[in-house]
Amino acid sequence: MFGFNVLILFQWSRLNNMQENTISFDYFYEALQEQSISLWLEELPRKIEQALTSSRWGDLPKWINVLERLPKIQPSSIDLTRDCIVIGRKEDCNEGIQKQLRELLFEFCPWRKGPFEIFDIHIDTEWRSDIKWNRLKDKIVPLKDKLVLDVGCGNGYHCWRMIGAGAKLVAGIDPTMLYALQFQLIQKYVQSQNVAVLPIGVDEMPENLSCFDTVFSMGLLYHRRSPLDHLLQLKSFLKPGGELVLESIVIDGKEGDVLSPKKRYAKMSNVWFIPSELTVVSWLNRMQFKNVRCIDVAPTTSQEQRVSEWSGNESLADFLDPHNSKKTLEGYPAPKRAVFLAQR
Repeated sequence: MFGFNVLILFQWSRLNNMQENTISFDYFYEALQEQSISLWLEELPRKIEQALTSSRWGDLPKWINVLERLPKIQPSSIDLTRDCIVIGRKEDCNEGIQKQLRELLFEFCPWRKGPFEIFDIHIDTEWRSDIKWNRLKDKIVPLKDKLVLDVGCGNGYHCWRMIGAGAKLVAGIDPTMLYALQFQLIQKYVQSQNVAVLPIGVDEMPENLSCFDTVFSMGLLYHRRSPLDHLLQLKSFLKPGGELVLESIVIDGKEGDVLSPKKRYAKMSNVWFIPSELTVVSWLNRMQFKNVRCIDVAPTTSQEQRVSEWSGNESLADFLDPHNSKKTLEGYPAPKRAVFLAQR
């Protein structure tokens, strides 16, 4: 059984003399312990400590410094149920503090997933992640009192929406440190005890956890060199009868059709296989999921993904053929995304 000696051991690690509680997952270890997820807790603190190294992430000391400089403000209200996650109000701080906070928030650009509104500062992220959430929220098994894993969660926007939907515990995992620290920034003001974004990848997860009621993998399948192995990983995290929520770029075509880009797809170099809708269904059936179905297919548009002052200089419009928006720059079909549900 997991014990607090692991917590103490983790607290011994330091990064550039950072304050002990700047990045702390102790609260979440305790939450996992309460859910008896002991298999994961045997190795999770060590993996997180390995991730928190400046040799791997050169900007990590700068990001830590920004977190430490965040002003202490008590939000008068928090709303995790709206399309734009709202934390606090303008009246919770004075104009000078708000200006300071906005400058610090910009230090964490680019902001990919959102939107957020923090003490009346609107973070207009590259992705309108609420659009994706609204496509599936009423079609999945209700998340109330559920244990949830969000694989490749980015900065945790959807994790917060899952908590807003009543989930008992949400574990988000993403190996990109900037995203994990964007979550830490939000968490500084929300202070939820049952959600975390952990800076690890899916391959660092122990298999056969068999403990989550719902597992999300959204926007990850086409980045995996072995998509079938990815589906087996996701299956191993689920309880028997648990639900997989899988979202992926798809192409038009029949069962068995798969696009394998030669070099890049929409300027992305790490896209390996883009299946047709029917191919994804056949893959899920082959991996012995049950009740497999596609619940939504929608093209990605500039309403959902676009440049903003918080996002960087390029987005969807820069990835498409300027003369034919139905094609990528490389001549492949433009992105459209499908959402699939399946049960272990």
